[in-house]
Amino acid sequence: MRANTTPHERILWRALKNLPLEGSHFRRQAPIGPYVVDFFCPAKRLIIELDGGHHNEDDTAARDLVRQGWLEREGYSVIRFRN
Repeated sequence: MRANTTPHERILWRALKNLPLEGSHFRRQAPIGPYVVDFFCPAKRLIIELDGGHHNEDDTAARDLVRQGWLEREGYSVIRFRN
């Protein structure tokens, strides 16, 4: 897990943690299997990922596809946004 979050992650976290979702909430930098996801709502099995510029690099993009495939096979929905 990263000790320092990006400004984009801090902004999104402030919004997500205050959402009035009945019986659900978001966690930040949550471990799921072998991965740590940016934001996770367990009740909805929803993952939100914020991708910085390094996610456009071929090797990182390939790892992201493998990671997202694993998460989706485990029953999670993954939404990705660019910073």
